[in-house]
Amino acid sequence: MSSLQEIFAPDGPLATAIGGYRVRPQQVEMAERVAEAIRNNAVFIAEAGTGTGKTFAYLVPALKSHGKVIVSTGTKTLQDQLFNKDLPMVREVLKAPVRIALLKGRANYVCPYHLNRSLADGRFLSKEDAADARRIAVFAKTTQSGDKAECLEVNENSPVWNHATSTRDNCLGQDCPDYKTCFVMQARKEAMAADLVVVNHHLFFADVMLRDEGMAELLPACNTVIFDEAHQLPEVATLFFGDSVSTAQVLDLTRDARAEGLQHARDCLDLTPLSKAVEKAARDLRLAVGIDSGRYSAGQLLERPEFSPALALLESELEKFVALLETQAQRAEGLEKCWQRATELRERLSRWRNPVDAGYVFWGEAFTQSLQLNATPLDVANIFRKQMGGHPRAWIFTSATLAVQGKFHHYCAELGLGEPESGCWHSPFDYGEQAVLYAPLGMPDPNAFHYTEAVVDAAWPAVKAAGGGAFFLCTSLRAMRRTHELLKTKIENEGLDLPLLVQGEGSKNELLQRFRYLGNAILVGSQSFWEGVDVRGEALSLVVIDKIPFAPPDDPVLSARIEEMKKQGRNAFIEYQLPRAVINVKQGAGRLIRDEADKGVLMICDPRLISKPYGRKVWQSLPPMKRTRELQVVLDFFAQR
Repeated sequence: MSSLQEIFAPDGPLATAIGGYRVRPQQVEMAERVAEAIRNNAVFIAEAGTGTGKTFAYLVPALKSHGKVIVSTGTKTLQDQLFNKDLPMVREVLKAPVRIALLKGRANYVCPYHLNRSLADGRFLSKEDAADARRIAVFAKTTQSGDKAECLEVNENSPVWNHATSTRDNCLGQDCPDYKTCFVMQARKEAMAADLVVVNHHLFFADVMLRDEGMAELLPACNTVIFDEAHQLPEVATLFFGDSVSTAQVLDLTRDARAEGLQHARDCLDLTPLSKAVEKAARDLRLAVGIDSGRYSAGQLLERPEFSPALALLESELEKFVALLETQAQRAEGLEKCWQRATELRERLSRWRNPVDAGYVFWGEAFTQSLQLNATPLDVANIFRKQMGGHPRAWIFTSATLAVQGKFHHYCAELGLGEPESGCWHSPFDYGEQAVLYAPLGMPDPNAFHYTEAVVDAAWPAVKAAGGGAFFLCTSLRAMRRTHELLKTKIENEGLDLPLLVQGEGSKNELLQRFRYLGNAILVGSQSFWEGVDVRGEALSLVVIDKIPFAPPDDPVLSARIEEMKKQGRNAFIEYQLPRAVINVKQGAGRLIRDEADKGVLMICDPRLISKPYGRKVWQSLPPMKRTRELQVVLDFFAQR
């Protein structure tokens, strides 16, 4: 088989098969380092800037490795792109006889059992939901995979999907009447038989912790694990190495228990009233926190006079419910499953009420309709290192944003990776010619009352000079909403034809499609638009970042981490908060220049970029764009495009 140099050569198979392919030394170097790590069962970290071609740089050696490979992505969007586009293309070019499979969490696959039961129960309150349910039923009869991403007639956020899919809690497993045709089991079988399996980080960690999503059997047989979008791993690992219980889970349980009771235990007259009592206790617990959504430490929750009694009542009602369900469990698999779920929820609630582990922070998050109580580890390094132990295999971590000023200390410390081999390849784009980093003069302190007004006023001349094609990336939902209001007023006052889009008006994919199609739109977004967004050409030529995205210091998890680091005599700001903010800025900045022909301005409004010593670390981690503080330079840049 050809060497890597030959595969990536100007006259090699990739160049021959792919129109517009360009040889990039960074890509070849990265591919060789990945191949070496796979051969040596080593840990390897690779930062590869936009345009490096990192996907092919790890796929080619992975497909040539003759071992079983798991590729894990940060988003389902990239997961689908890898499986449907990149992987088949590279496999075809290499003529590699490699079986590939796509594996997602069970909530992504239609469950015929739950769908049919929901249709029979008439659970759908609106005409739209009922229509969506019928569309999913038609899809379930014609699909090969059962993957809801392929059901284009129903929005991925439709509430009906909750009734048409299974969860770890309510899946009947081998006792299900539809087990033989189960899409989840089918996907797992295909993954077991494949040489290369594409998963996502949530699935990887859900399984590592819960041993439920089909990866438990995959991992032991695997020779190589490749994490793309690896900058997300510390956050995802923290989420899954913790524990949580929510009022939404309790309500799902009571609803399912009543449905099972109607079918298999009609003579159990206490089941419905007791389930309603549990339901009321769960709703009352959410109300005890107040109407506002938000994140609260356990201490803040326990200060509220209604909270502790409401929590004790829910645990007490769940206790009675567990006892009742135990008496009915032998009558049907569904009732036994409900009993097991109720037992687990009661235990998790008890662990949260009576914490014993000092290495965790206990906190709650209130959503509009539910409350989730969480126990989150303060440090995931030891837990993650344990998961990497055992069978020798290669572990590859790659992203466009992992390093701070070219160093990986922060990332390695968070995941307990020690001092592995690493490589940092800059983007091949000519940033000095293609882009300007603009830090406007005269900006107020970011905590000033009218800061968002100052951001929009400073950015408005650049927006007009660019003729639209702008992203406003905000660090909070409140700032996002205010930015949208202010821009709307300016557009109306000046009678300009600039379409204005805002996060939440539709799904992320719908908004991006509209943004690309319109060509001169302004899109205002918050956290979800800082990464995983690819808009090429003049449709996007201005990215405005309102503030350096430091996590709010009053966040219960962050404040507990800061406190713990202080106790250890460490500087939490320099070691933890600043590196995370730098990586987030790099992600936001990465939206601007996506190929060799792109030109644009990155505007960072936060004056701390210049006025604070740490601001230097932020801008030194960004690509080598031309830097300016003068508006005229920006206006001239857009005039010369």
